[in-house]
Amino acid sequence: MVSHVDIWNAIDALAERHGLSASGLARVAGLDATAFNKSKRISKDGRERWPSTESIAKVLEATGESFDAFLSGGGAFVQMRGPDIPRPVVPLLGLAQAGSGGFFDSAGFPAGQGWDVVELPSSHEDGTYALEVSGDSMLPLYRDGDVVVVSPTAQMRRGDRVVVRTKSGEVLVKVLHRQTPRTVELHSLNPAHPPRTIDVQDIEGMGRIIWASQ
Repeated sequence: MVSHVDIWNAIDALAERHGLSASGLARVAGLDATAFNKSKRISKDGRERWPSTESIAKVLEATGESFDAFLSGGGAFVQMRGPDIPRPVVPLLGLAQAGSGGFFDSAGFPAGQGWDVVELPSSHEDGTYALEVSGDSMLPLYRDGDVVVVSPTAQMRRGDRVVVRTKSGEVLVKVLHRQTPRTVELHSLNPAHPPRTIDVQDIEGMGRIIWASQ
């Protein structure tokens, strides 16, 4: 059973993983900055206040994390999993390495040698891989050194965090703003980095970020 404390701990842990305060997490998700304040967790008469399911859905969409990862981050699944059940792992590669040849097959799935591994708190689809972020174009959501887990098969829509590999060897961690049959428009969360529009024919592969860890 997930408790009131578990849920609020999970929110605090989610904010910390992405380098944010509880107020910063609320703002990134488009919520009132006070939505997750400590004072909002217990009412004046002592009753426990729970965050709405809509609020949780918005922060998960904003951070690209799954609900399992959200609960695991707050410790809700620690006892449920048990010490003898191994966590699933996916291949891990540095962002700079991902642009060189030999690490992906023609379908965008991880291939070849040189991959490390990273543990996940929940199950994943075949072909999922992880990249270690470098640079500051996704601040404040992803910092240099953060690990993002990418699915090449997940459906993508406007506003999703994505990893795009170009045929020229670039690897971009961006926000999908617009996609047409001919072009893909990508935005950065960091306003210091301008939007990019890339021809579809110049893209080697693209996947949606489904989970992130620091």
